[in-house]
Amino acid sequence: MKRVKLKVLGISYSQTQSGAYALVLIEEKGERRIPIIIGGFEAQAIVLKLENLDPPRPVTHDLFKNFADEFNISISEVFIHKLEEGVFYSILVCNNGGKEYSIDSRTSDAVALALRFNCPIYITEEILEKAGIVINPSESTANPISDDEALYQADSGKYDSYSDEELYRMIDEAIKTEDYERAASLRDEIEKRKKL
Repeated sequence: MKRVKLKVLGISYSQTQSGAYALVLIEEKGERRIPIIIGGFEAQAIVLKLENLDPPRPVTHDLFKNFADEFNISISEVFIHKLEEGVFYSILVCNNGGKEYSIDSRTSDAVALALRFNCPIYITEEILEKAGIVINPSESTANPISDDEALYQADSGKYDSYSDEELYRMIDEAIKTEDYERAASLRDEIEKRKKL
């Protein structure tokens, strides 16, 4: 399985979803982008590190880093290994000096930790091929496209076969299981239908 190294391009405020943000990852040697909808807390944790801001008290991701440092645990990489129904699944590859462990993580948390541990972020070529988007500079000047629009275009048509009632049930289930990325994607579909 071929892996591709990513870097964080940035965070943008979602124009379509109140309180949500788009985390945009880009391949290190290429132009394909992966937009991921994340919550406000995770966006704040990522921006704090991107901007090298030190809050007066550690946020959760800083606490995790401090805890890991005290017990000589490092994160050697983040690996986005699965994409299922619009949800990205990641693992943290950790090392305690003697043994390597793989720990399941939400992608937003994994990226926030990767920035703190200064470790690489990888994704499979298959996922990048499926979910990656390329924004052509000549097209963007003629017809500007926001990261939110690009994200919607990447997911376009995924929920066409579901009724509105089914989508609302799916949102409730996604929220109960804390699958906020999927809930945001479903909410986008409902909002799109309201505008038709």
